[in-house]
Amino acid sequence: MPDDHRPYPRRFALVGIALAIGVLGCSSSQADSDAGWQTLEVTATSFTLAEEETKQGNIGLTAFGDQLEPGDKAIAVSRDLIRLGLTHGTKVRVEGLPGTYTVQDKMHRRWRNKIDILFKKRKRALEWGRKNIEIQYQVADAG
Repeated sequence: MPDDHRPYPRRFALVGIALAIGVLGCSSSQADSDAGWQTLEVTATSFTLAEEETKQGNIGLTAFGDQLEPGDKAIAVSRDLIRLGLTHGTKVRVEGLPGTYTVQDKMHRRWRNKIDILFKKRKRALEWGRKNIEIQYQVADAG
């Protein structure tokens, strides 16, 4: 039977399937890669949730009020970077590290152009040390 005599010609069915795959098949990582990202060179250091590296008495409590846990992919940013758009909750890709980190803390006012990356293990944090790296951060949608 030719396509013309079916209630819904094949070409419409294929378009519907393609739309469904496009909508349902879009993962959050694909959505992240499609969003606008800004690149910036910063100094990156590391920290752990050891009491001597965080607030005494409130281990893991950030300046934004978040409670960090070991294994969180979190960073703290210097306050000048907040003015550039690295605000609380911003997604950040860190050169040399897999995955996406989230801005969950802010640093003392004395620091400039700096991020501090949370590591689960002190040994890994010490291996990271201090580096000048590029980061990419997700730019908030202006629309």
